[in-house]
Amino acid sequence: MDFKNFTIKAQEAVQKATEIAGANQQQAIETGHLLKALVQNDENTLAFLGKKLGANLANLGQRLDAIVTAYPKVSGGSPYLANDAANAVQRANDQMRGMGDEFVSVEHLLLGILGGKDSVASLLKDNGFSEKDLKAAIQELRGGRKVTSQTAEEQYQSLNRYAINLNERVRSGKMDPVIGRDEEIRRVLQILSRRTKNNPVLLGEPGVGKTAIAEGLAQRIVAGDVPENLRDRTLMSLDLGLLVAGAKYKGEFEERLKAVIKEVTDSEGQIILFIDEIHTLIGAGGGGEGAMDAANLLKPALARGELHAIGATTLKEYQKYIEKDKALERRFQAVMVDEPSVPDAISILRGIKEKYELHHGVRITDDAVIAAVELSSRYITDRFLPDKAIDLMDEAAAKLRIELNSMPVELDEIQRRIMQLEIEREAIRREDNHDREAVLSK
Repeated sequence: MDFKNFTIKAQEAVQKATEIAGANQQQAIETGHLLKALVQNDENTLAFLGKKLGANLANLGQRLDAIVTAYPKVSGGSPYLANDAANAVQRANDQMRGMGDEFVSVEHLLLGILGGKDSVASLLKDNGFSEKDLKAAIQELRGGRKVTSQTAEEQYQSLNRYAINLNERVRSGKMDPVIGRDEEIRRVLQILSRRTKNNPVLLGEPGVGKTAIAEGLAQRIVAGDVPENLRDRTLMSLDLGLLVAGAKYKGEFEERLKAVIKEVTDSEGQIILFIDEIHTLIGAGGGGEGAMDAANLLKPALARGELHAIGATTLKEYQKYIEKDKALERRFQAVMVDEPSVPDAISILRGIKEKYELHHGVRITDDAVIAAVELSSRYITDRFLPDKAIDLMDEAAAKLRIELNSMPVELDEIQRRIMQLEIEREAIRREDNHDREAVLSK
């Protein structure tokens, strides 16, 4: 059977099904092998659809293993599609045409398996899968998009896959409190409230707290401490590592980025995208032509005001990559983030020290906070506040925690020395060297 009109994920699923059958010494590739391959090969899609349909995927997986194990074992010969599996693939092709898609994707294969009359189709139905509900969940998963490329699955739920919801992190208490930086946050709010050129870019040295400003903005949005036009907005932090990871085919990275931009623009201003180290997306680390493609994808959405974005980078990288592209530079408004003063850094550490006390299980005195800031400011000249002071406080608390939970260093060294001497004495005793043994016995 020809699989050229399958998406890459669907092709990988068929290949995986062949491997599963081979590992079980089974020659015929059944629908059970296909479904197991779909579960293993594309966890994100199946997890989303299963959650929407209220399916128990753990129970489904256990029962599926039992079905696969029960298939007859045949050694030798080439693998082939069993009748039920071939019919499922044909139904997947029919579903593709019926849904107006150009390629057979993972969802079509799932619909094809569900449309059968074998034990695997019954298993799916028993776990809450029905064709009507599954198609509705697929539409939600796709966001109304058609399968027009072989990397279509990489574009589903792009924001959930490639970005972190900062609002949710605030609500779940996973974010440290942001102390100070009121002036910079106010400036960001002011730029976001503009009609055009409403995309701030935070410029500052490493460790001065650029990311903390975005986190502070998320905290204000959740608390409702923002202008009326910015209430109910969601701040999403784009993870460039996830965006690039696994993009092994030409144009796949650009397709993922386009999908992210489309989800943000479709939200009609309700989502603000935070892009840390934005210069890596614009001109560095993207491999020349690909990096330029990324910049060109951003420009139209920024120019039309459809994409609300907050960037963060160092002044040096901004001048090197973004300032050179005048069309892109005009879309952003620079917000300088200077290193905080010593008193401001002390206030910042006082605000976050409780989180470190809970983590390490030790009490951090105010004198320790002041000393961390003053000593790091005086002696660590190649780094910036508040990051270097936070590192000092964290390191000192970690050292104290280890000392509290273990033997004192001096006693530990003596014990290890005793152990070493005992090993040496035993080795000499075995050699029957009485002179050296007498020395060690003293």
